[in-house]
Amino acid sequence: MTSFAHLPYRPCAGVMLLNADGLVFVGQRLDSTLEAWQMPQGGIDPGEDPLDAAYRELWEETGVVREHVELLAAPEIELEYDLPDDLVGKVWKGKWRGQRQRWFLFRLNAGDDVIDIATAEPEFRAWRWIDPRELPEVIVPFKRTLYIDILRIFAEPLGIAEPGEA
Repeated sequence: MTSFAHLPYRPCAGVMLLNADGLVFVGQRLDSTLEAWQMPQGGIDPGEDPLDAAYRELWEETGVVREHVELLAAPEIELEYDLPDDLVGKVWKGKWRGQRQRWFLFRLNAGDDVIDIATAEPEFRAWRWIDPRELPEVIVPFKRTLYIDILRIFAEPLGIAEPGEA
């Protein structure tokens, strides 16, 4: 087994986007044949503020502009995940072992008509709204713990019990 501990984590911003009903946006990646869904996320450019990166990634992946969302939470917590060993050399040209992510919670203040995944560089082939508690079940297995942590961090503004609580 090869160790990738010497590789750094890719700085990344992630977005949990809620609709008026408290459901979360998830998209199915174009570059995967897995029946897996994820929330918008992507790299933070050198010198870029993480919140600005979150707004940019939201727009690049969903077509939603910052004027159509309200920031609900922006914790200073960074979460990390490691790629499975078989993906390290294939993703991001082997430069990163995984991602170090800052997550932001936004509420969409417009209708579904402002969502357009057919962006300039599309990332998703389909999208839908789901109950936040479903997130760990629909994500790729290697990100499941990360998504449970995200639910724990946003449990209060989401109005849900933390994972594992009754």
